[in-house]
Amino acid sequence: MADDTTPADPPESTQCRGSIRRMSVQPTREIVRTASQTLLSAHHWKARIVLWSAGAAVGAAAVGFAWMADVAQAVFRRLHGSSQLWPWIVCPAGFAAVSWLTRRFFRGAEGSGIPQTIFALRADSGDRGAQLLRPRVVAGRMLLAGAALLSGGSIGREGPTVHVGAAVARYFGRWMPHATQLSQQRALTLAGGAAGVAAAFNTPLAGIVFAIEELSRSFEARASGTALTAVILAGVISIALTGDYSYFGQPTVAQGFQTLSIGVLAVALASGLAGGIFSRLTLLGVAGIRARVANARWGGPVLFAALCGLLVAAVGHYSGGLTYGTGYSEARSVLEGQVHLPWYYAPARALATLAAYLSGIPAGLLAPSLSVGAGLGQAVADIGGQSSAVPFAILGMCGYMAGVTQAPLTSLVIVMEMTTQHAMVMPLMITAAIATAVSKLLSPPLYQTLAQERYA
Repeated sequence: MADDTTPADPPESTQCRGSIRRMSVQPTREIVRTASQTLLSAHHWKARIVLWSAGAAVGAAAVGFAWMADVAQAVFRRLHGSSQLWPWIVCPAGFAAVSWLTRRFFRGAEGSGIPQTIFALRADSGDRGAQLLRPRVVAGRMLLAGAALLSGGSIGREGPTVHVGAAVARYFGRWMPHATQLSQQRALTLAGGAAGVAAAFNTPLAGIVFAIEELSRSFEARASGTALTAVILAGVISIALTGDYSYFGQPTVAQGFQTLSIGVLAVALASGLAGGIFSRLTLLGVAGIRARVANARWGGPVLFAALCGLLVAAVGHYSGGLTYGTGYSEARSVLEGQVHLPWYYAPARALATLAAYLSGIPAGLLAPSLSVGAGLGQAVADIGGQSSAVPFAILGMCGYMAGVTQAPLTSLVIVMEMTTQHAMVMPLMITAAIATAVSKLLSPPLYQTLAQERYA
């Protein structure tokens, strides 16, 4: 009777046990055999060695580029100190010469370098994308960017380093197994660009975020470990050659400045508005002024570059020499509390940067954007009667960069890592989000639009 009253197994339980019985666990012997085959595979180790070498080469190239940029700026400052007439001569002459060399021998080296990398990552970029990543183009970019800084240009080297990193990794890819596969070439280009950001800013996490947010639009490229490996190796080489440092030291920020406030909102709105206007003017200038100049006779582009250089000299002269170079020293002086910049520093630096970019020379925007943001944040702090401008300068750096690039996560991580202000993550996040939203009301994405309209 007991057997008659025993309840039958529910159908679900029966199915579950059947599924468990059907599941096959790979034997340990098979796992070991597969791992051994991978470890002993010549193709496996060749691919790893090539990738590691590419990451190390990107890091070394970024350090060399940074050293050259620092030397160029130091020489310009010394010559400027010896004669106030120096910028009036070298800025227009240098811009004209760099513009001519770029157009004559290194087409594709103009501008930031990030739009070129974004275009080269497109599946339909074809030969045009490959030409933008030729070794001659990126070598010329590095040398001409150094010449532009020697001429007093308000430019950055970080965007060009993205281009250099992408080209270096793409070049190493010719020794990878299955080197002709388009997906592998794109993965290496993405990895090199991300490694360039990591090495240029000495911020490995920012390189990964930059690859996800700005360079890549496909899940496959995002999920690839190639970018992560290249970023880590480039960062290690950069630290090994220059030491573990942060560009802006360790600014002192009050403990209470870690939450949302009226001041945070003010900086976010102002930086988003300013960044959006700059982005819009840049796109209008490239599509309008530079396009018309390119079709002019009698050396129109070279003459236009000279006029842009003359404008850079004038802005630098009337700002007391504050707008020459990358702007790192001015931003750092604000964060360290050593210098109080005048209220007009931010618009003056933005104007000098816009003139340099539109001139057609190799000109990055990221470093000058950080400097503009620092000046803008300080101005907001002055208007609000704040006792310390340091936290507002940090927020301004994040907000203005987010406004220009419309890449809030990258801006957040770069500024947080470069200033070591991890405790400010909440106000930085809010600032980046609001600034990006405001910028989108004024302008389409800068780098994506340039990649589409200029190189497609």
